[in-house]
Amino acid sequence: MSKLGTTSASSPVSNRHLKPRDPREHLGRYALYLAGCLVFASGATLFIHSELGVDPLDVLSLGILEHVDLTIGIVQALIAAVCIAIWSAWNRRRPVVMPFVTFLLCGSLIDLMLLADLDWLDSVPSLVAAVLLCAYGSALIIMSGTGIRAMDLIVITLNQRWNVPFWGAKVGVEAVLLTLGWLLGGPVGIGTLAFLIFVDGLIQPFMAFNSAKLRLTNHGLTRPGGVGGPVLEGSR
Repeated sequence: MSKLGTTSASSPVSNRHLKPRDPREHLGRYALYLAGCLVFASGATLFIHSELGVDPLDVLSLGILEHVDLTIGIVQALIAAVCIAIWSAWNRRRPVVMPFVTFLLCGSLIDLMLLADLDWLDSVPSLVAAVLLCAYGSALIIMSGTGIRAMDLIVITLNQRWNVPFWGAKVGVEAVLLTLGWLLGGPVGIGTLAFLIFVDGLIQPFMAFNSAKLRLTNHGLTRPGGVGGPVLEGSR
């Protein structure tokens, strides 16, 4: 077994992992990642502004807060930790910390953006823009292979190990979060359903568009069964 580790008990690390990387590749991936965080945070801000519902993760977080005395940030960090632990055990790889950086970075950007005056934007247009921005931002983050959100690591593993379509795995995972949150008393609105159906459904088409039209490399999602799995920064 390679000292660098493998993505599974039987799959060797791709040869590309054994070669020194071009520094420009790192810069390109981090630029893609930062752009994705900025776009996603913009969409999340508009979701909040629309006041038409929260995303499935927030439904679960707020549902848990109905029963425990914590903060939403702590609850979401704990949920992320559980997802990372599952991903790490499933893929036999070291836990990653970059999803927590994404969590903190996007949260800080949302806080800053909420200081802007958005009263000129009505709820429905805000929701439509939020859907598109969150979906495209998620696509950029995943394609960067850096700081992929904890839940999306589970989604990618389902896609690669069980050949579940990315959009199907994404909807399935977040539907579980939504159902658990609703059972615990979390709020569900039309915006929540819009996130589940449209944001989760648009991420894969946006990734395909970026690959075909913008010639961007998808470092986070390889073909099912691809050798070496996703090329995640900090996961080896």
